Amino acid sequence: MTEEDLCNQQRNFSMKQEEQEPSHYKEEQEEQEHPQIEEEQGVPEPSQIKEEPDALFIKERLSSIMSVKNSRIISTLSDYMATGSEERCYICKECGKSFCNKSLFRIHTRNHVQDNQFSCKECDKSFSHISSLKTHMRAHTGEKPFSCKECKKSFSRKSTLKAHMKTHTGEKPFSCKECNKSFSRIFHLKTHMRIHTGEKPFSCKECDTRFSEISSLKRHMRTHTEEKPFSCKECKKSFNQISNLKTHMRTHTGEKPFSCKECDKSFNQISSLKTHMRTHTGERPYTCKECKKRFSRVSNLKTHMRTHTGEKPFSCKECKKGFSQVSSVNAHMRIHTGEKPFSCKECKKSFNHVSNLNTHMRTCKTFS
Repeated sequence: MTEEDLCNQQRNFSMKQEEQEPSHYKEEQEEQEHPQIEEEQGVPEPSQIKEEPDALFIKERLSSIMSVKNSRIISTLSDYMATGSEERCYICKECGKSFCNKSLFRIHTRNHVQDNQFSCKECDKSFSHISSLKTHMRAHTGEKPFSCKECKKSFSRKSTLKAHMKTHTGEKPFSCKECNKSFSRIFHLKTHMRIHTGEKPFSCKECDTRFSEISSLKRHMRTHTEEKPFSCKECKKSFNQISNLKTHMRTHTGEKPFSCKECDKSFNQISSLKTHMRTHTGERPYTCKECKKRFSRVSNLKTHMRTHTGEKPFSCKECKKGFSQVSSVNAHMRIHTGEKPFSCKECKKSFNHVSNLNTHMRTCKTFS
């Protein structure tokens, strides 16, 4: 049924009602309703008179149509109202339009209700619907009324629960047309599409670096602010990324979840495993530009480069002698401390350098 059909049916029904109503009731109603429209500043209160089924159906149907908030539909309703009876009109104070039906007048006035009329007392954020305010308030109260039946995880929004349920069902209804990769949420697909388009809409105001995700920009901003919001409960050390905190926590728990399939050695970081794998593959991806020597670790390349630059950034606190490696400083310090941590298993003689121990082992009579 179209909007025009509904309006015609409503007009016929209204005319039929007028014919049936006694004149004294009509006049009394005019006296009651017109002053009410002039005095009220908001939407009129719902009528207490029980509506007939046909009228109720038309009201509900028109309400459904109006919920679309389509200007074309509003125009159609206005045209109908202009042809209605002028004797029982509701006049909109905002735009001057006349309505011969109270329910349609109420529907119309909703278009003039001031946006964001519902304000949060906690943070002064405003909303156009009371339901949106109620949902927002859960951010302050911590209320999470929607629970997952599978894992008991709770959420503040029903829509978030529905999205979460896809992690259990495996449903991924949103597919990329470029590479056919699928996603459980539409915004994940939109973010993914930037890989293909190269779009980076989020830019850093400090250094103009651009990012495809707002979360990446937020992480980057901590390099400028030096903010480290993630703290270790064991040693109070702070980190700018939660992933770094999680990795650090393994130094306390001893967890090493990344294992080498070749030798079963385990590591607490995936990057450490990747570096270790080069001992099996022989890969040396880092090359010295000066002498073309290759290394399996970038740290080893950096240390090697000091042989070309002559840089010695590590100094002995006792004699100020400089060294290119921190390990060399540690070995040198034993001259001052007298420490000899390397012992011969045969004669128990001790040395301050492992190289000295190795030399001794070749000449130790007890060992031979």
